[in-house]
Parts: sequence; C-alpha cells; structure tokens
Amino acid sequence: MGESKGRAVVVGGSIAGVCAVHSLLSAGWEVVVLEKTTAPPTGSPTGAGLGLDPLAQTIIKSWLPQQQSDNLLNIHTLPLTIDQNQATDAEKKMSRMLTRDESFNFRAAYWSDLHGLLYNALPPDIFLWGHVFQSFCVSDDNKSVKVQTRVLETGNIVEFAGDLLVAADGCLSSIRQTFLPHLKLRYSGYCAWRGVLDLSNNENSGILAGLQKVYQDLGKCLYFDLGSGTHAVFYELLNTKINWIWYINQPEPQLKGNSVTMKVSNNMIKKMQEEAEKTWVPELVRVIKETKEPFLNVIYDCDPLHQIVWDRVVLIGDAAHPTTPHGLRSTNMSILDAAVLGECLMKSGVENLAVGLEEYQSIRVPVTSKQVLHSRKMGRMKQGLVLADEKVFDPKTATPQECKDLQQKCMPRFND
Repeated sequence: MGESKGRAVVVGGSIAGVCAVHSLLSAGWEVVVLEKTTAPPTGSPTGAGLGLDPLAQTIIKSWLPQQQSDNLLNIHTLPLTIDQNQATDAEKKMSRMLTRDESFNFRAAYWSDLHGLLYNALPPDIFLWGHVFQSFCVSDDNKSVKVQTRVLETGNIVEFAGDLLVAADGCLSSIRQTFLPHLKLRYSGYCAWRGVLDLSNNENSGILAGLQKVYQDLGKCLYFDLGSGTHAVFYELLNTKINWIWYINQPEPQLKGNSVTMKVSNNMIKKMQEEAEKTWVPELVRVIKETKEPFLNVIYDCDPLHQIVWDRVVLIGDAAHPTTPHGLRSTNMSILDAAVLGECLMKSGVENLAVGLEEYQSIRVPVTSKQVLHSRKMGRMKQGLVLADEKVFDPKTATPQECKDLQQKCMPRFND
C-alpha cells in the first residue's frame, strides 16, 4: 500500500454507506459520510427485516470489536436455518410444502438493528447528518472530487473534498443519474405490502400461538407462501416481531417524490386486508390485520449495469445494482460491495487508485449482474408471471426440479 492516506466522501448513510465506512477505514482511508436524514435510525418499520447470508455475517464480524464480534451479531439477530417454500390453497386454506432447505445458515435482522450495530462500532464524527447532496465535480486532472451539500439546519451550502466519491445513495441514485441520465428503473409488475407485528406482550400471545401451530418452525425458518399469482414472505425477528411481505400483481402506480414507498390510505389498507382473507390461512391474515401502519413498496429493479466506476466516482449497494428482494440480495450485495472495494483499495493505494477501482468493478459486476437477473426470475416465478421461456410457474403442477429453483441456494455465486 502507498504511503499517502486516501480520503473518501460517502454520499448516503444507509447499510451500504455504513459498510463502506468500515471497509475503507480498514484499508487505511479517512472517510466522511453525508446523510440527508437528521439522526441515526431507530425502530422505524420502513426498513423492516432482512436476511444475512453466511459470508455477510463473516464480513460484519470482521468490522466489530474482535473479542465481542460473535456475541454482538448474535444478540442483534436470530438464526434462519430453514428456507421453505410452500403453496396455499385459497379455498381450502391449506398449505402444501414445495421445497425445504434445512442448511440455510442465514440470520434475520431488523434493518435499524443492523444499522445501529454497524454505526455504533464506528469512531464518532464520521457521519454528518442532515446534509442533502447537491452536486459534485471531478478535478480536471481526474485526481480529486468535490461534493456540495445543503445543511438542513442552516440552509448553508457546504463543500467537501476527497480522493474518491462513493455513491451509496440507493436505487434512485442521483449520482448514478449524472453518468446514466437515460437509465430507467424497471417496474417488476407487482407491489409489496409490508409490516412488522410486535407480539412481545401477553395481549398478543394468542396470535403467536396460532401462527406457531400452522408454521411450526417459526423463529428459525424463512417462509415463502405461494398462492395463485401471488406470494407472501414472513419470518421472526428479535423480540418476537413478525416481519411479513405480501406481493400483489398490479399496474405500475404513480409515485410522488424520490421514494419507492407509497403513501397509503385507510381505505387501501382495508381493501388489502379483505383480499388477505380470501388468499391466506386465518393465522397469517390475523398477523396482517393486526399490524399497525403497514406500508406499500413499489418493486423495481434495473437491467445490470456494465460500468459502476467513473474516474474518482464509484457506485456501491443499490446504486450499483437495483434488485428485487426475492433472493435476499440487496443487503448482502451491499456488504460484499463494501468489503471488496476496501480490499481493492488497500492493495492499490491512493497512488494507483484507478487500478483498484477497475479491479473492484471487474470483480463485482459479473456477480451482481447474474444475481439481479436471477432474483428477477424468482420473483416472476412466485408471482405466476411469464418467464423468459414463455412458461408460467404453477405450484399446483410444478415438478420437484422446478420447485428446487425457488430455493435461495440456487442463486448464482451464492457461496462466493
């Protein structure tokens, strides 16, 4: 590694951003993070739940205090040892197993719990909250970058300089748009109702008991429940919280603002609950109906990018590869992006930064491209939509081999 110390400006303080900080610090860089929200996240349900694959778990542990890394991760997550896909008959309200993997080895986390774990393991003063990204420019000699932000509290425009700009600003990345102005996200054909139900108090013990009777491996199993042209996902989080997602085929909604989360009315929630009663077993319906403030995500992805590095600017996380959630890839790809970026820059040093960035791009693009497309295929299978070979997956007639394709471990480069 070269002698001089690099300085990175990270735009976006979500999971991808906080992981980039850990990895760059490990590589000997100085880092500042510019985040538009005004404070660290707490228990907001908007991020809901996520699953960490074995490699992501190993990487996270390497960023935590070494004597406590195993314990810290374990107390913030629950084991997911089973990946199960099943089909529910809407009329009979009965489920039939399609495929089951009992060596899953994921861990379930609440989004804000994982963010807090990683954020609290960082030195103070790296994150600048309430800084809204405005613009950036790369120097004429392509050796430095300047970033302008607006401070929410004062309205002042503040400038930050560095050797590298890391764009961790999500699937609607404004930094990516600078280089790819005509790139459009691709609507998947469906939206997702989401929610987290807290069952930790005694008042809700009946709901939990009913759910455990029907889904006996709750607490260690990632359940995918396939209906006719729809599917739901649910699993338990820490402190007896049930994270659920229900995907519904529909025309693309009109979104307002820079977000893929829709505002929902009480009438929309009521209609959703009525449809749930027609589709799912009563125990799952009760979870959906008892959840406060369910929200609606519009599901997008993007055809794989061939380039994620431009001079002194690099994309990571959802900015580099917007993906549908069915392969549990978004968070895991973000963690691995950050780890690989740090390793490449540690090898190259600031003096050969272009070489390190090119290596990062050459490693990550082939992997994430395959995973984005496979996640798209999984979503279309589970939603009963037409696949590339013009077929439609039907859980009632699917062969064992076709059902096996539903498993998470069939993701390309799953263990890489």
